[in-house]
Amino acid sequence: MSIAVNKITKVYGIQKALDSVSISINRGEVVGLLGPNGAGKSTLMKILTCFIPPSSGVAQVCGYDIREQSIEVRKKIGYLPENNPLYLDLYVKEFLEFVAGTHQIKKGVRTRVNDMIMLTGLTPEQHKKIGALSKGFRQRVGLAQALIHEPEVLILDEPTSGLDPNQLAEIRSLIKEIGKEKTIMLSTHIMQEVEAVCDRAIIIHNGRIVADDSTGNLQHITRSRNLIRVEFSSPVELQLIRNIKGIKEAFPVSGNTHMIPGKPFQDRPSDSNTWLLESEADRDIRADVFKFAVDKALTVLSLQKEEQKLEEIFQELTKN
Repeated sequence: MSIAVNKITKVYGIQKALDSVSISINRGEVVGLLGPNGAGKSTLMKILTCFIPPSSGVAQVCGYDIREQSIEVRKKIGYLPENNPLYLDLYVKEFLEFVAGTHQIKKGVRTRVNDMIMLTGLTPEQHKKIGALSKGFRQRVGLAQALIHEPEVLILDEPTSGLDPNQLAEIRSLIKEIGKEKTIMLSTHIMQEVEAVCDRAIIIHNGRIVADDSTGNLQHITRSRNLIRVEFSSPVELQLIRNIKGIKEAFPVSGNTHMIPGKPFQDRPSDSNTWLLESEADRDIRADVFKFAVDKALTVLSLQKEEQKLEEIFQELTKN
């Protein structure tokens, strides 16, 4: 077990940032810690990295207790905080050699630094000052410093915040590559990040764990919906869609997005080519949709079952 947290609570004055949180993460897992701002994600990470103590509860990292054996815990963890503090006046190699020194690495420092530069894709920028690097390369430097002492566990707090799409893809790819050998916990509020990088998602809200499952299974923890996505050859009015036998609700689709279930019918667009249809419980409405299309002289361009997107599940689990 790489990380074991048992009933951790953290209180700031009268505010309870974490409320009896318990999680376990096995060696080699890449786990996303999801939650809205103020949910307690960063607080949990700071406790696991021994920056702050919990108010109550216990936690272990690689078998070491965070209270009694904090030095050993820090040896096992590589940490990239959200603000990624770097010495901007130092050169990349100079900075990584300095970090190696803080970890008391005495042999093979230059080899280790060169290995980290190659692993994190810093080779073209290795002779520059950190202050001259783009944000994407600064994030790579942050990852390199977190990995320099060969930790078993990597904890990343919002590692892709503020990156452009190209930088985002590069850092995600790098995290996935590193995750083949290390246990990784990363916090984010970007759903696509969890889907792209993580094996498992833990959703935290108001200091409590509200979901903990693989990204593929999360749709089963919210209320079940029978959803069908259908695209017609031409726009169809909402009132006609509502007359399809077995329809419970209908949601117009625009591109890859659709309206979140729960919005009143009268507040939705009056027609659309593509609809997300929610059927009554345990009812397959596909035959009814085809019959409707034939009756209205429409062509069905596509028809498929639709699962809830992680973004919708997140919204459902974290709404107040």
